[in-house]
Amino acid sequence: MTSPEPDLPELSVPTPSVVAMTQVSDVEVPAELPPVVLGSLSPSRAADFKTCPLLYRFRCIDRLPETPSRAATRGTMVHAVLESLFDLPSAERTLDSARQMLPSAWARVREEAPEVDTLFSEDTDGSDFAGWMESAAELLGNYFRLEDPSRLEPESREQRVEIVIDGLQLRGIVDRVDVSPAGDLRVVDYKTGASPREAFEAKALFQMKFYALVLWRTRGVVPRQLRLMYLADTDTLSYAPDAEELTRFERTLMAIWAAIQRAMQTGDFRPSPSRLCDWCDHKALCPAFGGTPPPFPQNPVLTDPRDDPPAPPLTP
Repeated sequence: MTSPEPDLPELSVPTPSVVAMTQVSDVEVPAELPPVVLGSLSPSRAADFKTCPLLYRFRCIDRLPETPSRAATRGTMVHAVLESLFDLPSAERTLDSARQMLPSAWARVREEAPEVDTLFSEDTDGSDFAGWMESAAELLGNYFRLEDPSRLEPESREQRVEIVIDGLQLRGIVDRVDVSPAGDLRVVDYKTGASPREAFEAKALFQMKFYALVLWRTRGVVPRQLRLMYLADTDTLSYAPDAEELTRFERTLMAIWAAIQRAMQTGDFRPSPSRLCDWCDHKALCPAFGGTPPPFPQNPVLTDPRDDPPAPPLTP
């Protein structure tokens, strides 16, 4: 038979409590270090290297200036309008409202790239400029034939997306991301040119697969649809990627980056002549046409102002 335990004296201090680690002031939790970035790649620059390694060098290492074109500048202006259109209440997202944004969009383009003023330097009576602005208004009209913006509420516009994979930073700016009530993602990109022939659709989708890969790696969700909207001929190109395909595409990007690194070490960025050469600003420097590139720098740095973050949206 066990004897009863003696009465214990009452504690004179409160009963001890368990304190969470986050409450202990003298314990420091190490902050998560950012991933090491050895280089970066955007969809446009990756496409440059695939098209012509020498063009990639001219743009990203030599940073040679390029003459602005009316078509590309008009595309920038139309993109700015379509971005800002969704700042308006849904009922006010009309074609007239979009077209009224064109003058402020042109002012923004001129502020960001003053060299575009040369596009109309010889237009003494303003007729060329007026026709050019009218062509931009027609592209906006074509956009409204493709979809009704009053029925859409995009999750983001001109969103900068990026992720680091094995030291390579993949980055880009997505025109628009839509999210359905079920959580499905749709990636939308506006093109002010005409839709490509079937043989060139894969090349057109390269940029969209790039965005899909980055969104998948950052959000854990494969986009349900990639949609290219061609405003010149009111056509669309839609594609549904899957995880297996995006994994293969990731390996393709890593192979492109490995090839860029090898070329950086040797300075050997070879030209790849094609019909696109007729529109290249650097044709006179290309060995394929009897030109001589500038000396390869001793300590080359890969940079490209074309991929800088976008400017703030227009004020409606």
